[in-house]
Formats: sequence, structure tokens, C-alpha cells
Amino acid sequence: MTASTPLKTQTSYMQNRELSWLRFNERVLEEAMDERVPLFERLKFVSIFTSNLDEFYMIRVGSLTDLAGMKEEHRDNKTGWTAQEQLNYIFEATEPYYEKRNAIFAQIEQALENYQIYRVGMDDLSKQEKKFIEDYYAEHIFPVLSPIVVDSHHPFPHLMNKQQYVMCSFEDKNQTLGIIPVSPSFPDFIQLPGDSFRYILTSHVILGYAKQLFNMYKVSSTQLVAVTRNADIALDDEHLEYDDDDDIRQLMKKTLKKRARLAPVRLEVEGQLPKRVGQLLCDKLQLSRKQVFNSVAPIVLNYPFELIQRMPKHLEMKCTYPPFRANNLLDTQAYPTVTEWCLKEDMMLFYPYDSMEPFLQLLKESAEDPHVVSIKITIYRLAQHSIITQYLCLAAENGKDVTVLIELQARFDEQNNIEWAERLEEAGCQVIYGVEGYKVHSKICLITRKDRNKIQYITQISTGNYNEKTAKLYTDVSMMTSHEEIGRDADAFFKNMAISNLDGQYRHLLVAPNHFKQPLLECMDREIEKAGRGEPCRILMKSNSLTDREILQKLFEASEAGVPVQLIIRGICCLLPGVPGKTDNITVRSIVGRFLEHSRIFCFGADEDCSIYISSGDLMTRSTTRRVETACPVYDPRLKQRILHHLDVMLQDNDKARQMSSNGQYKRLSSPYEANLIDSQKHFIEEAMQGMDRRQPRH
Repeated sequence: MTASTPLKTQTSYMQNRELSWLRFNERVLEEAMDERVPLFERLKFVSIFTSNLDEFYMIRVGSLTDLAGMKEEHRDNKTGWTAQEQLNYIFEATEPYYEKRNAIFAQIEQALENYQIYRVGMDDLSKQEKKFIEDYYAEHIFPVLSPIVVDSHHPFPHLMNKQQYVMCSFEDKNQTLGIIPVSPSFPDFIQLPGDSFRYILTSHVILGYAKQLFNMYKVSSTQLVAVTRNADIALDDEHLEYDDDDDIRQLMKKTLKKRARLAPVRLEVEGQLPKRVGQLLCDKLQLSRKQVFNSVAPIVLNYPFELIQRMPKHLEMKCTYPPFRANNLLDTQAYPTVTEWCLKEDMMLFYPYDSMEPFLQLLKESAEDPHVVSIKITIYRLAQHSIITQYLCLAAENGKDVTVLIELQARFDEQNNIEWAERLEEAGCQVIYGVEGYKVHSKICLITRKDRNKIQYITQISTGNYNEKTAKLYTDVSMMTSHEEIGRDADAFFKNMAISNLDGQYRHLLVAPNHFKQPLLECMDREIEKAGRGEPCRILMKSNSLTDREILQKLFEASEAGVPVQLIIRGICCLLPGVPGKTDNITVRSIVGRFLEHSRIFCFGADEDCSIYISSGDLMTRSTTRRVETACPVYDPRLKQRILHHLDVMLQDNDKARQMSSNGQYKRLSSPYEANLIDSQKHFIEEAMQGMDRRQPRH
């Protein structure tokens, strides 16, 4: 495949973000291949790979499809490719991943049979099982089915986003095809009676009864299909009808309804469609053959998580990661209350190795503390059963001034956030929705106290969401400080958000979009100046993704100046390291393991006085220019040392880490079966299990 002539701004040390993302998802799939990973966890990684790819097609491919359809030509500012060229590369790169997933999924299922766990088809059922399925189908499935025939009198129906359908082709050419929707109300699988754990997918049961449903026709073939639709909806979409009286909650409700009806970007087929049916579907859905992907593995793979929950306890213990107890700093009993602790010294939590309990306890104390006058917090993604919101409601009921800035555009969490916004308002909280045209992705909480006519601030800044569930699954950093000037900045932040002011002035916090990227660039410039003077220098940055063009350019300049640049980037990285004469001094690592690496940490300097920021935002264009993000400096030397310890261990990881080559490919740093392997996440678990008191109090 040949791309068009690159733009003048294209450089040889950058790569396309979409292909970089696909390589990240390949690393997720590699975890499913690793036989050292417990079997159920390997199955989860296949499921995560699949859901990641679904979202990639809904959002990134959907967005590129929109760009490709515009009259004005849009080109990638890293490679110079047009939107259509990027789509062509994506479709070409995707096909091998289906083949790889099929093979890995088959291996895992075969291994599960050693534990008497079997996924069966209709032809595999015993006599007793057939009778069970017949009864189940008659009672629970058949009454809900709505089969249709597509012919000259019946138009082709709308196929909902990611819903499965059974497609039946008929021998009679006058009858085009039959379609049976697999209702989302059905369970993903049906557990069969017996001593061993045997189950069948509900979609396969419907597939097995398809000929019976269309018994007046001669059914020649049946397959399962699912359409992926563009889900990248902007609130200012010109086709989205709303009036000035609609509030943003009502607007988001309309937006969610529209998402299921947007243009198709992919067709997945479990099995092989007859050529005639395949062409018909492509014509109706306006897809090219390059956008049709065949799979042997189930095309919807959400069920492994529920499957694992149903496993007997002894199997769960054998086939999942061993449990560990997070280090709970409350166990140290250093101070009578968390509030007093935070007023005396800064506290830092590293999730999931540290428990979230100290922060939850701080909120609870604040809700009941007569000295607390207000609590202000930003919300992006909440747990379904949120303890945090319970304490916010309690605070409001106790007469505190509670302000919740909730982001209704948190993709795929919009409905959950709408419901929480309504509950918070009912409890007496003031709910605001941020700045028009910008997502508020900041993670900041400000508790204001008044004690003896003196105002005191406790500011909590985090790299991750206020979500008790993800705090056990994602690696994040949470800092609580009574630093007065940081508190004043936080207070200014909430005042600015309430009046949609993006141009606020801050002395310590970095706040995107207008006061985030430039200070980071200036920090890099200082390291470049140090290199010029022959002084020790270093740039060490951990982020989920790296795509911002100006930051890429500055890192290139730092490398040319001789600054050692160490990057720990889990996902997309548009910077190619090790390009001779350009990025020789840059290394890029990605860690994919048991937990999702989610913390964003930026370090500048090679000595103990280095500048360190923890951030809600990644080094992505969307974070630096189209979102409200917050980064906070870490001043406490003890906390700095703790952060540097974590980063140092991650840089030593030679097990779950992969290092990027100058061609954008990732390589293992050692064989999985070598001695002296360092798995950074396992190392931190061991530290937590040893009950280390990493608080290191001053007194």
C-alpha cells in the first residue's frame, strides 16, 4: 500500500497514532498468550482485547470515516496520510488480529477442558441437555424472538450497534434472507445441568433453532453477524436537534439514543457468509469488503467475566490471580483522624497497592466535621454503587456547601453520570457541568475548613477517577495536601469552572487547555539548557498515550541536545525512539499486566530537587487542547522519593515491559522463562503484602 506524498511537517521520528494503538492492543492479546498468566485471566485478556477493538472502531474509525467523507482534505500531522489512507492501513492491519485472537481463544478453551469447563454447541448436547435446552428455549427465548424476512415487501431493518443477529440465507432467490435479532435482554450463556461446567452461548441456541423459525423456507446457511457503528458523537453535531430550553442532561439523553443509529464502520461475521448475502449486507450497510471481518471465536466476548463469577471457588483460586490485601495507611494509626493527618503532613496513595480507604474516610469525616464549610469535587467516572457520592450527599444533608462538577460526556458512562447528577441534586448538592466545548477530565477535590476564623484547605489531586472499583484495578496516584497555595489554586479552579473561565491564573497547578502544555515545555527547555551547560539532566514521563505534536517536537529537541529521555507509555506513542541522529537518547517502554497502568507522572531533573507533577491528563492533543485537565506539583521530599522509587522499579521491569524499536514495533526485554525477571506490578504487590509502612512520617 502506498501513501500519498507526506506533508512538509512530517518527520521520520513520528508514527501514526491509530497503528500505534493497534500495537498496544496486540500487547493486551499477548498477555492472553502467556501461559504463566492464570487461565481465567488469559480469557479476560481476550475479552478486553475484543472490547478495546470494538471501542476503537466505534470512536477512532468512526471519526476517521467522518473526516474521509468531508470535502476538505484532512491529513495526519505525524505521517501526512489522509483519513482514507489511515482507514486503509487500519483495515489491513486488523485482519491478522482476528486470526491471532481465534487461535489464542481456541487454546484457552482447550486448556479449560482440563478443569471440566466446556463451551458446547447444539450438536454437542447430550440427550438430557437437549431436553433442557428445548424447555429453556420454549419458555425463555422463543416468546421474545422477532424474526423477519427481507424481500420486496419487507425493507432491510436497522441493525443496532454491536447487537448480534442471526442471518439466514434461503435457496429461493425471491426471498432475500431472514434475520433474527438476539435480544440484549437474553443472558450471554446458559449453564447446562450436570457435574461438569458445561455451557452454551444463547446466540448459538438461537442459531440452532433458526431453520425451525423459518420452516416454510429452505434455509441454505446461517451465521451470526454484528454491526459496529460510529459512536463518536459531538454535542455540536449539526444533525442533533435540540432547542435552547433543553439542559445538557436532556441533550445527552438524546445523544445516547442517536448513538445506536449512526453509520456502520464494521461488519463482523461468525462463520462464512455466502457471497450473495455478504454483498447484500455491504450494499445495505454501505461498507466495503475490507470492513468485513470473519471470526471463529464468538464475535461478542463479554461473557467471560460472568462465567468466571459462576465458577466453583476452588477453580477460581486456581485459575485467577492470587488475591492480595492493599496496604491501608489507616492501619498505622499515625493520627486520630485523616483530616488531622492531612493538616499535619501530605499523604500519597498508590492504587491499587494502597487502599482508597484513607480518602473515603477523609470525605466521611468532612461530611460530619462542623469545621468543614464546603466540599468541591470533579466527577468523570463513578462506580455503579458509589460510596463517594453517598458521602457527598451526607455532607449536603448536614448543611455543607457541596459543589459537584460532573462531566456528562464521559464516553460510554454518560447514562450513569446523568443518573448520579440527578441523585446529587436531590440530596442538595450544587451540580454544574463544566465548560461548553471542553470535557472536564480533571481529578480534584477541595475541602475548605474554617477553624478559629482561619481558612484551611485540604486538596486532593489524583491521576485517576473517583471510582472505588477502578481503584482496585488501575494504577493511579492520589495526593492529599494542606498546602495553602495549592488550596487557593484549587479554589480558583472551581470558581473559574463555575463561570466557564478557561483563562484563570494559577501559581502551582497546571490547568489545560491554556496553562498546561506550555509549563511542561518550559520544564523540558530547562533540561535542554542544563545539557548545554554539561549539568546532570533528565526527562522521565509516564503517560497512557503520547500524541501531542509540540511535545513530540520538544522531546526530539531534548534528545538532540543530549538529554536522556525515558518514557513509560502504556498505549499510543507517536514518537519513534532510537532513530539515528534524531531520537538516540530516547527510550520508550510499555507495561501491560495484571493492572491497567493509568497514572500520569512527569519528572524533570536528574537530582533530588527534580520537579515532579502528577496529572489527570495524558500527553495527547485532546488532553492539552480540548479538555480541562489538572496537574499538581509534588513538593514533599518523602513523596517525591516514593514516586521515584515506583518509576525506578518500572524502568527495571524486564517481564511485563516491552521496549519500542525505531520502527514502532515492541520487543520483550527478556525471555518469559529467564531467571531474575522483574515484574514491577508483582513487586509492588509484594511490598503491599509485606505491610510496609511507606508513609515515612517526619516525626
